Amino acid sequence: MKFKSPTAVFLTAIALACGAQAQGSGAKISDGVVRIGVLTDISGPFMDNVGRGSIAATEIAIEEFGGKVLGYPIELVSADHQNKADIASTKTREWFDRDKVDTVTELGNSAVALAAMRIAQEKNRISIVTGAGAVRISDEDCTANNVHWVYDTYALANVGTKSLVKRGVKTWYYLTADYAFGHSLEADGRKFIEEAGGKVLGASRYPFPGNDFASYILKAKESKANAVAIATAGLDLQNAIKQGREFGLGAGGQASVALLMSIMDVHGLGLRNAGGMMFAETFYWDLDDASRQFAERFFKKMKKMPTALQAGQYSAVRTYLKAIEQARSDDVGQVIQAMKSMQINDAFAKNGVLRADGKMVHDMYLVQVKTAAESKKPWDYYKIVETVAGKDAFAGLNESKCPLVRK
Repeated sequence: MKFKSPTAVFLTAIALACGAQAQGSGAKISDGVVRIGVLTDISGPFMDNVGRGSIAATEIAIEEFGGKVLGYPIELVSADHQNKADIASTKTREWFDRDKVDTVTELGNSAVALAAMRIAQEKNRISIVTGAGAVRISDEDCTANNVHWVYDTYALANVGTKSLVKRGVKTWYYLTADYAFGHSLEADGRKFIEEAGGKVLGASRYPFPGNDFASYILKAKESKANAVAIATAGLDLQNAIKQGREFGLGAGGQASVALLMSIMDVHGLGLRNAGGMMFAETFYWDLDDASRQFAERFFKKMKKMPTALQAGQYSAVRTYLKAIEQARSDDVGQVIQAMKSMQINDAFAKNGVLRADGKMVHDMYLVQVKTAAESKKPWDYYKIVETVAGKDAFAGLNESKCPLVRK
């Protein structure tokens, strides 16, 4: 027979007492457990930007609550969606129907996110999109049970192109991933380029995922555009930039502009390839004390600094758990209402507000990658060129097509 130590007995008694107190004070948690499902890209082109790092970020948020909320345990499950909407749909239904998962989150692919959030609405559960950016997630395809946390293609294109046009980059050519996210990023970018007085000379769409960009790069070079906008992400983005350098893209003054780049992309490319590039960002680990503290905890787990999507995952899960505390329940409607009542300021979000359409609006940044000579320590990669307030970065509610918005 095994006996518990006096310390273990004492801690067990405290846990039981806390649980009893929470239940006795009217807290209502279905099944007595809060289950969070992280559905992410563990083995594909986005794995460095989300993947195991987003799982680790979720763990950090849960650890901040001591593994419990309102005295009830928090459980984490995770799976690889392989960037396939059908796999995401099957896993999401399985989690909700069999495993009693309360919220499905991360969803780092726009097609995956749209599939999962529809099922969450059908099953009256919560979906939290932190890794996908198609505008329609919180626009025409918004749902009452979904929140869209880190970014959308409107904000990326707005912050990442307008300033460059004003700096003299007038003509553009697009190299675009041929799926919902890439299409959205290109469409939004075109709008802002033209509004700022620039012109898009052409575009090439490649089948996603891809690894041979030679023919598209040659077409971009032939266009003589001032800038080649690369509307993709992850390993595809890195490969496109590397191959662009090999084919002389940029040698004649033609700039390469990443419309969604992360610190892991910079790390993978190295400052020799990425130095000087400018793009929109939503987070930098060395921005302030809060970001540095989170990054330190993340680094201990992952031996690398967090991307914006991973920091956003931490922020979203942390806010979700705080909303359960505030609502004293995991009831879907009450939790969403609580989240929308909060001012969000944490390691990721500055001046964040969750709007009626489910979009979390917060400050964004125009950053420039440092050169090797400018970088003074490991992971010292960004210069903040401009801070853009959320109301100026994201589309206003008056432009929304979300049926939840009353105009």
